[in-house]
Amino acid sequence: MLKKRIIPCLDIKDGQTVKGVQFEGLRFAGDPIELAKKYVLQGADELVFLDITATIEKRATLVELVKRIAAEINIPFTVGGGIATVEDAAACIAAGADKVAINSAAVRRPELISDIASRFGSQCVVLAMDVKPFDGEWKVVIQSGKEPTEWSAVNWAKEVEKLGAGEILLTSMLGDGSKKGFSLAFTEVIASAVSIPVIASGGAGSANDFYELFSQTQASAGLAASLFHFDELSIPDLKNDLKNKNIAIR
Repeated sequence: MLKKRIIPCLDIKDGQTVKGVQFEGLRFAGDPIELAKKYVLQGADELVFLDITATIEKRATLVELVKRIAAEINIPFTVGGGIATVEDAAACIAAGADKVAINSAAVRRPELISDIASRFGSQCVVLAMDVKPFDGEWKVVIQSGKEPTEWSAVNWAKEVEKLGAGEILLTSMLGDGSKKGFSLAFTEVIASAVSIPVIASGGAGSANDFYELFSQTQASAGLAASLFHFDELSIPDLKNDLKNKNIAIR
């Protein structure tokens, strides 16, 4: 059995780490480089950086931040936010990112997944999927959760796997920032529908939420932001708790 991963997520706006609820009401959460260094020391398995207000004009700023972060850390990290072309992905990878996360652009042009995977390998492509329930069915949403799509979450997950995505970052918009726990039943539906790893995101509020995630679903990783940023739970304490409950953790 593959060991489970713990992944802090840093949402970046104008070069600073922020956090909100369902992508709204953002508040300052710290300097991204200092937070990254802290999480490396604490034993994070990977890091995710998402530029939540990315624009073409800000792309150079993001690439420069990637370079600075890559120089300070020695664990895999994923960069996303506004990556819409193979060239965008190439710039982030050249700057030191191990993987790129794509979301809205992939929904609009699914071949982007194949294009990046064919150039850099599937292991570099993380498909970030934001989802909300509509009339009892979980649907994919884009543009930071503001724009619904016609894709059911299950069908999109299967499609992106066929196109070459190496991993899915699954965010329940209902859970984002709520600290009420991961959307377990839905996460298991997606994780069991594909053979690539699924990172669960949205709702982490305690060590027990991670235990429930790993004991009740096939998710390969759990991602959290404010829980770690504001020192409500440390990664060493979380890992010790999971090991004591016989969860295979890195």
